[in-house]
Amino acid sequence: MYLIMATVTYDHATRLYPGTERPAVDQLNLHVEDGEFLVLVGPSGCGKSTSLRMLAGLEDVNGGNIYIGDRDVTDVQPKDRDIAMVFQNYALYPHMSVADNMGFALKIAGNPKADIRQRVEEAAKILDLTEYLDRKPKALSGGQRQRVAMGRAIVRQPQVFLMDEPLSNLDAKLRVQTRTQIASLQRRLGVTTVYVTHDQTEALTMGDRIAVLKDGLLQQVGTPRDMYDTPANVFVAGFIGSPAMNLATFSVTDGAAQVGSARIPLERETLAKVTEADKGHVTVGFRPEALDVVGQATESAFPVEVNIVEELGSDAFVYGTLKGELASEAHLTSGAGDNQVIVRIDPRNVPQKGERLYVSIRPGQAHVFSSATGERLS
Repeated sequence: MYLIMATVTYDHATRLYPGTERPAVDQLNLHVEDGEFLVLVGPSGCGKSTSLRMLAGLEDVNGGNIYIGDRDVTDVQPKDRDIAMVFQNYALYPHMSVADNMGFALKIAGNPKADIRQRVEEAAKILDLTEYLDRKPKALSGGQRQRVAMGRAIVRQPQVFLMDEPLSNLDAKLRVQTRTQIASLQRRLGVTTVYVTHDQTEALTMGDRIAVLKDGLLQQVGTPRDMYDTPANVFVAGFIGSPAMNLATFSVTDGAAQVGSARIPLERETLAKVTEADKGHVTVGFRPEALDVVGQATESAFPVEVNIVEELGSDAFVYGTLKGELASEAHLTSGAGDNQVIVRIDPRNVPQKGERLYVSIRPGQAHVFSSATGERLS
């Protein structure tokens, strides 16, 4: 059905809203391959929706350029960019049938009726909407309405799909289901897709690559595995992964990161990157699954008091407080808050609330960052 191909390139693209000092999107350099599914992710206000709207032509570009294929579209009208956008709130016409909603853009463009009907039926078949074509949007569920919005985009056969948090109005179960549908649909159609979400689980499960933004600045671009295994800085480390990574400050002593009595040997290359600005400290990140529960005798173990155990059937996580001399020194943060550590444990051997565990970081599974800049050292 699809043979239209296009790359997307942001070349130092900047958006500065009138009356503000800091750009909403600051010198964004990003290249999206032909047929790639790229997810823009980050917390609220990081510039991800603005970046998408700049590509759509709905926001002015105050500096730099945006290209679709080889064509500079920086000053091109939205209707002439050959893109189709799927919004969070579906944006369907309530008085029109599903078929009319899906074919409306083609009708406006003056396409022959038979051609419109054929394209609508093809899209409806892909999206399991064939039996709903004569219904009005109000007679559909949220998930079906979102599929109609997707169908309207597919029917136009654009060069690029733009999706702005299309799943955030759906309930949890439907979100998972629709997530898989969108990802497999995109693979099948092979259309270049830029997808915005604040949900990092969505980003990790759907994207070929992920671009993480913070305060309008691009932090890192890479595959979901890159993001998880080698986050470029403390922000990406704490943002990607569920539950979030534990992050603590250690002092560097005799070639090891040390806090209290716990020692983590550091590689020579890592030590060489520690600068004066770090004042003899590094930030060490360790994921909940990188911790082993051990006997208290080992030199790398640190004590954790169990506050709550989250049992998920196939998995279990302890949320606990760091104890002992470490607690005051480490400035520990995690997804559970300050001085809280998250540990993945055997779901068949769950500790009691108030119990004390000793945990140590598995060799080679610590992430080391500069305490001054937050950039990755290891």
